[in-house]
Amino acid sequence: METSLRYSTNSRSLKIHAKEKLPVNSKTRFQLHGELDTGAGAPSYFCAMIRHFFHEASTNLGVGLHYDKREKLRCLVRGKKKFPVRTDELVTFNIKGRCDIDQDFAQRNPKGAAEFDWNIWKFQKDQDLRLRVGYEMFEKMPYLQIRENNWTLNANLKGKWNVRFDL
Repeated sequence: METSLRYSTNSRSLKIHAKEKLPVNSKTRFQLHGELDTGAGAPSYFCAMIRHFFHEASTNLGVGLHYDKREKLRCLVRGKKKFPVRTDELVTFNIKGRCDIDQDFAQRNPKGAAEFDWNIWKFQKDQDLRLRVGYEMFEKMPYLQIRENNWTLNANLKGKWNVRFDL
């Protein structure tokens, strides 16, 4: 199980996130993840989805259900496609998108982004680094991610940020 501690400007409380990926076959996983809000003392969301990987095309697709105490049950569809910029795949161009649909199929919440990833292995001794620069299409907002081993910092130009520590 993957677990992390998360803090963001949106919630102003520490959240404990957990994710479990159960293999269905060599290309498909059943993924469960959820979050406990320590400020409220209750779960903030739970999600279950099936993800299928097309390794030869560097693509993955997922469908699932997302339960949120505010918005109730939502259907979720997501996909991601990677394009290597260099032959060693340390630099990639990624296109990703997702759409959340409410339980009545009335309200849609689309998101889509284009981004560049630069992975720097052994940036320093025992330290890997990933720099990500992207643009969220529907919000028309550039963003940045810096990941160093277990620490991740995300920020955008609206001043929103979050930090994550993987346990």
